[in-house]
Amino acid sequence: MDSTKPNGNNNSNNNIEPHCDPRDFPGVDVYAVVGNPIAHSKSPQIHSFFAQQTGQNIHYGKLWSPVDQFKKTVNEFFANGGKGLNVTVPFKTQAYELSEQLTDRARAAGVVNVLWEQDGKLHGDNSDGVGLVRDLLRSKVALKNKKILMLGAGGAAQGVLLPLMAHQPEMIIVANRTTEKAQVLVEKFQKSAKDNNVQLQASGLNELHQLGQVDVIINATASGLSALSPLTDDQVKVLVKKTSVGYDMLYGQQTPFMKQIADVGCEVFDGLGMLVEQAAEAFEIWRGNAVVGRLDTDVVIKALRRI
Repeated sequence: MDSTKPNGNNNSNNNIEPHCDPRDFPGVDVYAVVGNPIAHSKSPQIHSFFAQQTGQNIHYGKLWSPVDQFKKTVNEFFANGGKGLNVTVPFKTQAYELSEQLTDRARAAGVVNVLWEQDGKLHGDNSDGVGLVRDLLRSKVALKNKKILMLGAGGAAQGVLLPLMAHQPEMIIVANRTTEKAQVLVEKFQKSAKDNNVQLQASGLNELHQLGQVDVIINATASGLSALSPLTDDQVKVLVKKTSVGYDMLYGQQTPFMKQIADVGCEVFDGLGMLVEQAAEAFEIWRGNAVVGRLDTDVVIKALRRI
């Protein structure tokens, strides 16, 4: 991290990167995405597109935080006049714990990816699930009465289960390398599943051959970062049918999981649309009625594909 601010003043005693220190942008509302690592993030480009579409005068930057100093990083950002933060790995659970006011969906998810201050308190929300569902529906992927397989039982899966269930699929199977972790997640959401008339069950990855065919497979693991897939080729052949759809939350590359799904002739999507849609939800939370209904996410997704 560069410890020198653009105006030449030394900034080595705090964790705010030079280009998103709110003090450097007087008269402008400053937002950022905080994570570790963070250099790869497309969030500044996305929010720049949204600001242009809606005529909003904002600055949006990247904020790197040491893993053990997330609270300090967040407090400094808001103390210096920051208006809102998107939160990415590995801080979503810490953001949840730091939030003084939680939305219902954030409380249900147990993780937070949107932060802002209001009435002197730090508010937390989760827009990941809404982002995923909006992208699936935008891509014409049906959810109602469908059988969905969710790979992974970490924060990424936890953050999207409730919005998925709101669209009343017939069944969601949470599959994880360790069945016990999947079972914990299933038990946490069992009441919501019952309320939405959704069958929710846990599975180990080595038990997937017993499930039969599914309609949608969502990879909520980070396996693609290691050039791996959570599924074997044989498992894919057992799980999918001609109309099955695959979705990987990672974006920017064809992951091994995506290649497996494509190789058996099924449609597959990466997570870029989810990234844009969850960002749109955050932008609307922060900017309010001035922007609601005015964001064209299709335009932004197409533009990012060309970059």
